[in-house]
Amino acid sequence: MKRFYKEVSTTDAGGILLDGRPVKTPARALLALPNPHLAAAVAAEWMAQGEDIRPQDMPLTGLANAAIDRVAPEQAAFAAGLAQYGETELLCYRADGPPDLVARQAQRWDPLLDWAGDRFGVSFTRVTGIMHKPQPLATVLRLGDAVAQTDPFRLAALSPLVTISGSLVIGLALLEEAVLPEDAFDIAHLEELWQAELWGEDDLALAARAARRRDFLAACHFLELL
Repeated sequence: MKRFYKEVSTTDAGGILLDGRPVKTPARALLALPNPHLAAAVAAEWMAQGEDIRPQDMPLTGLANAAIDRVAPEQAAFAAGLAQYGETELLCYRADGPPDLVARQAQRWDPLLDWAGDRFGVSFTRVTGIMHKPQPLATVLRLGDAVAQTDPFRLAALSPLVTISGSLVIGLALLEEAVLPEDAFDIAHLEELWQAELWGEDDLALAARAARRRDFLAACHFLELL
């Protein structure tokens, strides 16, 4: 789409105005942000567009649209879908070798599992290898309750954090500021980064990881503005 506006501004209600006209979501709802900080950041994305409007360069706008159009109308179902990641928690599945990788997983993953255990009063079943073993039912239910209590805007940001990392614990830790965004991304990609250290980077894999990092950090920034 060609840029069709000159001025971008915000309203007291958190709306975005293009030449005085309110921006709407793809589903034609009013794009209204929950606080002035996020509204200003979304407005800055619209202002930064050049001759063409590039949605891929507007991640905060995209997450806000998702919160309003997709999450809010079916909040319980959306939260339940994310909560399912607790049943196959990435941080519980450990390599059986070599020793350096095993040690690195323990060093980087155990502190987050310990944090989640203390924060939510749960325990985790650690697994060596890739064969599925169920987590304790109480753990799955309590982590699910934590997700269910999250508002639509935070749920919209939590979704890419959980799906990109493969870890509900990492998503919840970011939600509660228990881990730094860059650290969280590297923790989730620990084995991939370890392999790259050993054998070097593949260009396609490097580009794919960079794209995931961009989307991951954008969701973290969205959370920080809430």
